Amino acid sequence: VSDLRPSTLPGSLDVSHSMFDLRSPPHRFMKRYDSFSSVPSSTSSRKDSQGSNRSLDTITLSGDERDFGRLNVKLCYVSSVEQIWITVLHCKDLSWPSSCGENPRISVKGILTLPKPVHFKSSAKEGCNDIEFMETFVFAIKLQSLQAVRLVFKIQTQTPRKKTIGECSLALRELSSEESSHWLDISPPSK
Repeated sequence: VSDLRPSTLPGSLDVSHSMFDLRSPPHRFMKRYDSFSSVPSSTSSRKDSQGSNRSLDTITLSGDERDFGRLNVKLCYVSSVEQIWITVLHCKDLSWPSSCGENPRISVKGILTLPKPVHFKSSAKEGCNDIEFMETFVFAIKLQSLQAVRLVFKIQTQTPRKKTIGECSLALRELSSEESSHWLDISPPSK
């Protein structure tokens, strides 16, 4: 049972929100977290098609219920030599289709969306919860050209064949010589 009444204590903070809390705006992606494993699950997916309970660790969410993970990148523009430095650091909590196997090889393809696009690609790593890439790519491009474009990342599996499983992007309007770190939410690949 959820208490739907607003809190009566002045200045009290909502430490945890109920799935049924009507005070918060309606969310398209409601998730429940198991307190022991912190693995996202949905109430409808706690039983498989035969009705038997399964461990939360084995539940694969599909469609809108699934988080696709996050990509961590660092950017820096060295104006003295007109170079952009792009460092692909980590990919966390990545999910991939079961058709790709249990631990597919994962790589990150980057695209600078200039009139003549610039492509680069990380090495392929074994798929896991926290994939560490730590790879830096350097391109000599004028700052004015970069400020009007986006940096697009495509997360790809290498086995059994190359397939884009997610993507994210970042505008380069605010590039500076100060290195900036970004966590990008990965979304399903666009059709």
